[in-house]
Amino acid sequence: MSMSDPLSMFNVSGKVALITGVSGAFGAVAARTLAAAGCKLVLAAGNAEALAAIAEECSGTDVKALNARPNTEDDCKAMVDAAVEEFGSLDILVVASGMNKTDKIDEMSPETFTGVMDANVTQSWLLARAATAQMKVQGTGGKIVLVSSARGILGHPAGYTAYCASKAAVDGITRALGCELGPTGSTVNAIAPTVFRSPLTEWMFEDTPEAKKVRDGFLTRVPIGRLGEPEDLAGPLLFLASKASDFYTGHTLYADGGYTSG
Repeated sequence: MSMSDPLSMFNVSGKVALITGVSGAFGAVAARTLAAAGCKLVLAAGNAEALAAIAEECSGTDVKALNARPNTEDDCKAMVDAAVEEFGSLDILVVASGMNKTDKIDEMSPETFTGVMDANVTQSWLLARAATAQMKVQGTGGKIVLVSSARGILGHPAGYTAYCASKAAVDGITRALGCELGPTGSTVNAIAPTVFRSPLTEWMFEDTPEAKKVRDGFLTRVPIGRLGEPEDLAGPLLFLASKASDFYTGHTLYADGGYTSG
């Protein structure tokens, strides 16, 4: 790559990307971003209606839609195999699937705790495992992008023991796998947003007394002084999915307006 054309470092046109959880807010952002950047996409989600809608939005590029969740080892391998069968390779994995269930620790069932850990940790590990095997066969490296959260390093009083623990574990996987895969040419990183506009958080953006009270209290911790928008995650994702991040691995990138800096 010539430094006379630095923008070429961000070129992902023609790359094959598998994105899970595209029915969720970040998964949809990832799909739209990488579609607009020219990637060939394999989109996976358990919600068939939402999957069809985002696949239609991305129809300007090559798209294969999978109505599936990464619940098991076989599920994850099947997603990677589908990418290879459809497009011949797998260059980028974005794990945007997961869940959050909150409750005070003495009121949360062990099944709820393990369910959150399975969705956010085990399934991320299984997808990364399946992608790693394929990327090693290809021998050209690849990009693995996991989704963490500011809650991976910050607690929360509203019953977040499962979610905080799960995202701290994702950070650990990111560091360990970044070290492990360094010699193979693959990079492993995570994006950690805080509150950004989505169907679940839309109420915080409204002009109501309750929303304003919660928003103003939260923004005292955000140096940028506003809540996040979906497009705030597009730039970090494109960086982590492209050659621009070839010397950046094992890190969690906080796309949070400075929330975790204070």
